[in-house]
This record gives sequence, structure tokens and C-alpha cells, in this order.
Amino acid sequence: MTEISKKRIRLAIFFLYFCSGICFSSWASRIPDIKTTLGLGDAAWGTILLMIPIGQVCGMTISGLLISRVGSRKILPIALVAYAAGLLLIGLSASEYALIISLIIFGFCGNFTNISVNTQAVTVEAMYDKPIMASFHGGWSLAGLAGAAIGLLMSATRIEPIYHFCIIGILVFISVIINTRYLQPDLQKEKDPAEVAAKKKRKPETFLFLLGIVAFCGMAAEGAMADWSGLYLIDVVGSPAHLAPLGLAAYMVTMASGRFLIDKATQRWGRQRVIQAGGALIAIGLFSAVAFPHLITTIIAFMIIGFGTAGIVPTIYSIAGQRTKISTSVALTIVSSVSFLGFLMGPPLIGYISSATNLRYSYALIGVFGICIVVLASMIKIFKKETPLPPKEDNPGKNIIV
Repeated sequence: MTEISKKRIRLAIFFLYFCSGICFSSWASRIPDIKTTLGLGDAAWGTILLMIPIGQVCGMTISGLLISRVGSRKILPIALVAYAAGLLLIGLSASEYALIISLIIFGFCGNFTNISVNTQAVTVEAMYDKPIMASFHGGWSLAGLAGAAIGLLMSATRIEPIYHFCIIGILVFISVIINTRYLQPDLQKEKDPAEVAAKKKRKPETFLFLLGIVAFCGMAAEGAMADWSGLYLIDVVGSPAHLAPLGLAAYMVTMASGRFLIDKATQRWGRQRVIQAGGALIAIGLFSAVAFPHLITTIIAFMIIGFGTAGIVPTIYSIAGQRTKISTSVALTIVSSVSFLGFLMGPPLIGYISSATNLRYSYALIGVFGICIVVLASMIKIFKKETPLPPKEDNPGKNIIV
């Protein structure tokens, strides 16, 4: 395989990550408009937000088995087009019940897209002599930024969500058509029966569950920003509705840029300090948004939160996969299963608390999660075995996957 073809394959996967990210961020950017159109209160909206995680959980029950049998090369194009179609169904939803069904379908297709695109990324990474996974996830974050910016434009020009989502769907479909030819067969690993038997006897280490709790707190903050940042600007800050997507855009700018800096930060200061700094920034940002509910200060606070959340989940996944004695895939499944509850419970919890009190109290609670990240990172023993790497020129050939 030539260097040019390797680069083109890598670029194709990057674009498909981007398509996945822009589908989700397009939905998130129009949440205030959809909520207002349907006339739903905070408690009802909190229940609505459960539908995407429910769809994702339904997808989890069959996606791994189906992709392992059929192959991600065949599943990914179908899943990504279906994901965009689910976005169109959301735009067409004229009632609460129609929206519920649409979001379940959207979450179901999103799970298939996520697993298949990450499987492709693992395959492509194996072609290189260096880790490149972080760049793919950076593509997803850049898509989040682009989706928030497009949503801001669409909302400001009063374009209805259905027309907005149609444009995104067309772009995704074109990208899938162009890049599908570069998808690769999944890696086939040789299994040693003796090694398989030995791994079955090993029990998951306790630190995996603790890492999952840290990631849970980080993902709860991500969910708070993705699903409630626009509504926070409207309901608490009192901003005009057309400026609501500005909150998500500000958050995504720093989250996207932060993900491209995590590698160097980890090499210099170590994973523990990166996690602690992330938790502190989450807490500072959320408490600042609660204490100073003005447009400029809140936007700055959201940007701080973006830097905080950028490295939590990828760093946790990195140390879980590298430090475990059991199968890496099993270890990551444990961590991701626990952390996924943050996305599942965080946004609805915010809605229920907001309905009973105020949205500011909900954001204050998520700020406490940031403090929990700092405390837990200080207590988990596995971090104490981690030491920062020397500068790159003193340690060639070794990089930390973040």
C-alpha cells in the first residue's frame, strides 16, 4: 500500500467521523427551537432527552454482534445514512409522541454508527506506525463546532429545523458515497486457546469501575452542555432565542481545540494531573455560569467547561485499555458502560431539578461532579503508577494514545 492511499483511507474515516458528529450537533443546536415549538416544560423535556440514550441502549444489544459478523465496512455506510434519516424524522416531528419515536430511532442508528466507525478507525490505525486515533475523535469535535455554527445561522435566519436537517442529510449522503470505497475489512485477530482460557479466569480490576465513575461525571457535564446550554442562555441569562446556539458553539470551540492538545499535556504532566485539571475546569466553568448569569460571562464559562471535558473521557479510556490485565475490549466495555450512565441520567436529571427549582441549581449540581472528578483522580491508585513521559525528542517512538 502506498503512502498516498493510506492517507486517503485515513481522510475518508476522518470525514465519516465528521459526518457522525455533525448529525448529533445539528440536533443539539436546534433543541431550544424544537422545545419551544412543541411547548414542553423542563420536566417533560428531561423525559424527552431520555429517548436517545434508550435508543442507544437498544442498539448496544445487537450492534457489536452484528458488526462482528457482517463487518463494519458494510454496516457503517448504512448506519450513517440511517443516522441522517433519523435526524430528518426529528425535524418532521409535529408532536411529543412523534419526537419520542424519532429520538429512539436516532439513538439506535447513532450507536451502530459509533461502533462501526470506531472499528474502522482501529483498522486504519494498524496501518500506521504511530497512534492516530485522537485525530479521528478530533474530527468528531470539529463537526460539533461546525454543527453548532450552522445551527446558530439557521436559527438566526428563522429557518425551520426540517430544512436545516435536510441540508445536513444531503451533505452526509454525498460524503458517504464518496468515501465508502475506502473502507477496510475489519482486523482479524488470531486467538490462542490457552490465552483465551487464561483471560476468562481473570476478574475485572476494581480501578476499572472507579475510572468509569470519573468518566460518568465527565459525560454528565458533556450532556449538560449538549442538551441544555442553549436553554440556559434563554431561561437563565435571558438571551434572545436566536443566540441560543451560541452557547453550544462556544463550548465546542474549546472542546475541539483541547482534544488536539491532550497528547502533549499528558506527556508533560501525566494522566492524573490532566484529569484533575479537567475536573477543576468543569467545576469552575459551571459555578461561574451559575454565579454570573450574563451573556458574556456565561459564554466564557462555557468555553472553560469545553477545555475541562476535552480530555476526561479519552484519557480514561486510554489508561483503562493500557493498564488492565483482562482483555482490552472487555475493560473498555466496563468503563464505557458505567460512564454511559452520565449521558443517560445527566440531562434528564437537570430537567427534573430545573422543573422543581431552577436551571441554575441543576448546573450547580453538575459543577459538583467536576469536584468529584478531582477527588477521585487523587484517590485512584492506578494513577500513582503513571509518570509523565520525557519530551518527545528524548523518547522517540513512544506516544500516549489519548
